[in-house]
Amino acid sequence: MRIALSIVKWLVVLLVVAVIGAAAWLYFSPPALIRVASNYSAKIVCSNVFLAGRDADEVLADDVQAPGHPILGYISVEVDEARRTVSAGLFGIFGTGLAIARDGLGCAVSPNGNADPDISASEGAGTVPQGLWPDGELVEASQDPELAALLDDAGMVGPGMRAVVVVHNGRIIGERYGDGFSAATPLLGWSMSKTVTAAIIGTLVTEGKLAQGQENLLDIWSGDGRREISLASLLAMESGLEFNEDYGDVTDVTRMLYLEPDMAGFAAAKPLAHEPGSTFAYSSGTTLILSRIWQNALGEPQTALDWPREALFDRIGMASAVLEADASGTFVGSSYLYATGRDWARFGQLLLQDGKWKGEDVLPFGYVRWMRSPTEASSGDYGKGHLWLHGPRAGTPEGTPSDAGFELPDDAFWLLGHDGQTVTVVPSKQLVVVRLGLTPSKLGYKPQALVEALAKLLD
Repeated sequence: MRIALSIVKWLVVLLVVAVIGAAAWLYFSPPALIRVASNYSAKIVCSNVFLAGRDADEVLADDVQAPGHPILGYISVEVDEARRTVSAGLFGIFGTGLAIARDGLGCAVSPNGNADPDISASEGAGTVPQGLWPDGELVEASQDPELAALLDDAGMVGPGMRAVVVVHNGRIIGERYGDGFSAATPLLGWSMSKTVTAAIIGTLVTEGKLAQGQENLLDIWSGDGRREISLASLLAMESGLEFNEDYGDVTDVTRMLYLEPDMAGFAAAKPLAHEPGSTFAYSSGTTLILSRIWQNALGEPQTALDWPREALFDRIGMASAVLEADASGTFVGSSYLYATGRDWARFGQLLLQDGKWKGEDVLPFGYVRWMRSPTEASSGDYGKGHLWLHGPRAGTPEGTPSDAGFELPDDAFWLLGHDGQTVTVVPSKQLVVVRLGLTPSKLGYKPQALVEALAKLLD
């Protein structure tokens, strides 16, 4: 009996030592997956609290934990309103992540606690002049019962819908918002931000500071084959650089977004996997490189930080728009633009108008037409300027075109983002359709049905 008790005692001691050892390991050297989960949680909560004015617990539960990796269910967050930071960790203590809010730049992940809190960018006016949209925020919605029925159809707008805005002939004719959201709520566009980055580059083409055929774009590329990567090949997602865009685990894209203080530097250090211009490979790292390139082209860092507001957002009335920057001050042009549904519609309207706004060229003449031109390497799915030429693939069987079964106008093109973000532009119908929400692709929602129905109704 005494021997048995002694064995139990030592087993308990060993168990306690093992638990303490595991806890120490998790605290001092947490696995990358836990650090990604913590920084992701801190970042999403930070942006939604400080940009969108939402409740932190609601954002953690609805936006982070419900649709995400199981490990996210064990992440806790703490908001410091005075310091404008959000910290997060597994059970609140392991793999601690930090995000910090900065004026005009939204929230940045601070993987090493080194995000400069003092950098800032110019902010929007905060108020929009009186008048009808797009010059103001007044909307004279259509009274067409068929249109109302479409927008009230839960199947058409999809599960998790947060905003739908329909523009026809330059005016908003209908809009709907999910519970807890309104016309004033900035919403994350995820990869729709890539198309905005292409437009920002267009403003620099207008200034003569960049050209589509430009090569030898970064100093670190000058000594090898990467010097032949052109601005055009980056915009077409044909850089040839190695990059893993899989979001399922700790890969290049998740490491870049949540573990790297200098995202563009991480992406630009990747080697060539293919000859530049020969292969289509969708990559958020490519857009971070583009952000670094256009910011470098402006020379002065503060000029670059203010450029999106001054050269694009203010000119078309996107007062709510905030393009977020990483810890180093490079814009995360691949993923992190927040704007209201109406402001996303303003951007779609700019593209519909071939880059013109109130008779002025915001983008170079012919630039949007070039953006929409299909790339050969993508088999016609992708445009030369960070645009999609077909709708999302959610629920589409392998080997079947994503738009199969829908009658869509031939000239429709798309901005697409994670979890169901879309802006569809149909020039022949003078139609822009914005649909924002929290709708994972596994739900199989296809916004093509809504666009098809609207295009037919507005014939």
